This record gives sequence, C-alpha cells and structure tokens, in this order.
Amino acid sequence: MSQQESETKPKSDTPNPKAKELYKQAGVLFEENKFEDAIATYGQAISEDPNYSSAYFNRALAYAIINKYSEATRDAEKVLDIEPDSYDAPYVMGIIAEYQNDFQGAKEWYDKALSRNPKYEQARGRLEALKAKMNKHPEIPISKGAKKSEDETVVEEGQIKKVKFFKSSITFSDVVGMDKQKKVIHDNIVLAITKPDLLRAYGKKLGLGVIFYGPPGNGKTYLVNAIAGETKSNVIIAQINQIVDMYAGNTEKNMHAIFQQAREAAPCIVFFDELDALGVKRGGDGGGGGEGQSFMRMAVNQFLQEMDGVEKNPEGLFVIGATNAPWDIDPALKRSKRFGETVYMPPPDYKTRKGAFKYHTRKMPISHVNFDRLARSTMGFSSADIEEICDKAALIPAVEEDRTGKRRKITMNDFLKMIKTHGNTLDEWYGMVKKDIISKTETQIVDGKKQVIVKEGKLGPEEKQKYKALVKDVKRNSNAFYIFIKKLVRSFSLYVI
Repeated sequence: MSQQESETKPKSDTPNPKAKELYKQAGVLFEENKFEDAIATYGQAISEDPNYSSAYFNRALAYAIINKYSEATRDAEKVLDIEPDSYDAPYVMGIIAEYQNDFQGAKEWYDKALSRNPKYEQARGRLEALKAKMNKHPEIPISKGAKKSEDETVVEEGQIKKVKFFKSSITFSDVVGMDKQKKVIHDNIVLAITKPDLLRAYGKKLGLGVIFYGPPGNGKTYLVNAIAGETKSNVIIAQINQIVDMYAGNTEKNMHAIFQQAREAAPCIVFFDELDALGVKRGGDGGGGGEGQSFMRMAVNQFLQEMDGVEKNPEGLFVIGATNAPWDIDPALKRSKRFGETVYMPPPDYKTRKGAFKYHTRKMPISHVNFDRLARSTMGFSSADIEEICDKAALIPAVEEDRTGKRRKITMNDFLKMIKTHGNTLDEWYGMVKKDIISKTETQIVDGKKQVIVKEGKLGPEEKQKYKALVKDVKRNSNAFYIFIKKLVRSFSLYVI
C-alpha cells in the first residue's frame, strides 16, 4: 500500500512498541516463507495489542496461503470489527473466497474494497485477474449467497425445471501441451460440431460419448471449456447433487430434463464431472441395498436410457464424462457407442510444466524468472498445482507492499518459496490408487503350508489394456526408486540450481 493510501486509511489501532516490533518480526518470517512461524508471531503481537488490525490482516493472509480458510476468515472479520470501513479486510476476504473457487463471492469482496478505496491497486489487479479466471472457468458455480442470474439452473421440490447453459471464451490455444489429446478431440468432437456435413458425407455418425480420465488437477474440466470455445457450443455441467433426489421418480426426471434441454439447445455438450460418482458399478462394492444405493441405481439406469437415446438421435449432442477412477464406472456406460472413446489426461511433462508457468505468469509483473528451473522444481506436480503456485507467488510482494509501501516485481525467489510451501497433490494420490488397480502377490500360511495368493485390482485384463497409460503412470509414480528420483530432482532444483 502506498504512503498516500496509508494516510487515507482509517486507523483505529495504535499498537504499542512491543506489538509493533513483533509485527515487524512476523513480516520478516512471512517473507522467508515461514508462514507457521509468522502466524505465531502475529499472534504474539495481537496478544500484546488485541486491537492491532494490521496484525489480524497479515495473519489472515498467511492462513490463506497455507489453506486454513476458516482461520483466515475469522481474522479478516476481526479487522472489520475493529475498522468497519476497512478496505483491506474485504480484499483479504476476496482472496479467501477466490482460493476456495468462490469466484462470484471474491468479485463482490474486491468490488467492496475498491468502492471504499478506488486507488487500491492490489484489489484492482486481483479483480481483473479474477474476471479472466471466471472466463476460463465458467463451470464453477456461484456462491450460495450470491444472487442468481436468469440462466441459473432452477430446481423446485427436487426436480430440475431449467438447466443452466454456458459458453466459453477459451480455445485450444489456451491449453498448454496435450497435443495428442487435442488432436483426438478435434477429429472426434470438434469436426462433428463445426463440420457435420463433412463427416456425414463419409457416413460418420455425429454423436459421441467420451471419457476423460487421469490423475486429478490435470485439465479435464479445462479441456471441456476449450472444446466449448472451439465449437461455440452450449455446455451443461450436470451436477450429481442436483440430479439425485430422495423422492421416487425425481432422479429419473432430472436426468431426462438435462438431456432433453440439451437436445433443444444443440449443438450442446453435456459434461458429467466425477462420472464414477454417478456411473458407479451396479451391484458392485458398497452394496447393502440402502436408500442411497437405490437412488444411485435409478440414476445409472436412467443415464443408460438417455445414452441409448443419444445413439439413436445423436446429431448435435455430445456427452463427456471425466473421472479420476475409470475402474469404478459401470461397465455398461463404457461400452462402445455410449462412452466408447477414452482420452487420457496425464500429469504435465517438463515441457508442459514450463509452458504452464509461462502461461499463468504472462500478465504478471515478473523479473528474472528461470522457467526451466521452475519446471524441474515441480517434477510430478499437477497442472492445478502450478496454477495455484503462480497465483500465491503474486501475493508475496503484494503483502510486502501493504506493509512497506514499496512496490516490486514477482521474483524467482517468490515462486520457489511457494513451491516449497505448496508441495504437490499427486504423490499421495498415486499411492492411494495403486492398491485399487495393481495386482499384488501375498504369501499366506494355510494348514501349515505356504500358499501364494494373487489379489487382483479392480481392473480386469481388458480394462488394464484400455487404461494402460494410467496403469503405467501409477506403477511408475508409486515406485520407491522413481519417488526418490523425483524428490532428488526437486530438491536440487529448489536449493542448488
């Protein structure tokens, strides 16, 4: 924050010297990426002066960076209690909302900060970046408390009356890497929507069901947005919590309503995220015959009927499912002509990680950033990890400016700090799914004799072949030696060069 802004900010706290000194110490810890220590020291400053609003504000930012959003919200609300006209508190509330993908809520908080201080450049910068993000991710729902627009999905007494459609402004040029996947999608989906007469001339059917599968956070949903932008199609995000209802008949009616309205809005893409949650294997694990299982069976049966309808009258309607666990999807959904095509979305390789850092920082004020080193430092990270690292790295100089009034660019050190803090989300995921899909051999003693028993994973031989790219990745990334290599490369790149 500039000196001029500081003079216009209403000050209700006059910290005592000890609290002010602790606040400065906490700021140094924050800059050194020691967020937990900074939080503790800000807490000491607050203990010395319970009305020290700046300490609450910066502690809220530190909490937000380490994903402790309830604590961050509590501190930001405390700032508002101390300074009801504060523009800093709405700013940090916007950051908290944005980190939780509540884009509409974040926008309202940034707008409030700017209404209180039109010169608040940090809030203006985040608001502009947020608007670009909202254009990239139109599928993310608005916050529960936000006012609904006329094109929102309408659910009355458990029944979907109106489905929300959206259009996307992003295209394949906004998708970093994934050249092989983009080619498959172009040939099978984009051409069918943009040049149906061309495919029809060769007797090619236009309807298609596709499953995007792979580890979480690697662009499955984002690619759906890019398809929508490339084809200028309507898109429906089919949300399971809106489809499944406890009252008899509503689940089937809701599923039918989605497909019926999609046909009326053709060309249209119907996107089912986490397809494994909706298309769970009937009669498989979890049995029990409880009400929840019954509702899900109804949803799956109706889903199959609707997909059969797409086969018979496919023109202009495309169904895309995304999943991190294709082995949990009902086999009937995966058969040819329903979801016959599968596209693997792998974690980004070195070239793609480097491109992702360049893409996500293209509008940031950066200085002397070594993208090759960043790519090496994030070996094994997901695309979502990289996007969040870039976003949070921008927060570090913003907090410094708020404390010192001095503006600077985002440096290499800021990115390295956030990589160390953030870590990656995929290592744990690979370890969890390994037991689901990879066979293992166990030795047991039966009647005093050793017996070798092979425990099969959830994938049969045919599915192992179908999803061989994922199986290969899981085996490699859960291998102890490869895990060691990843950690070695990351550490060398983070701490050496």
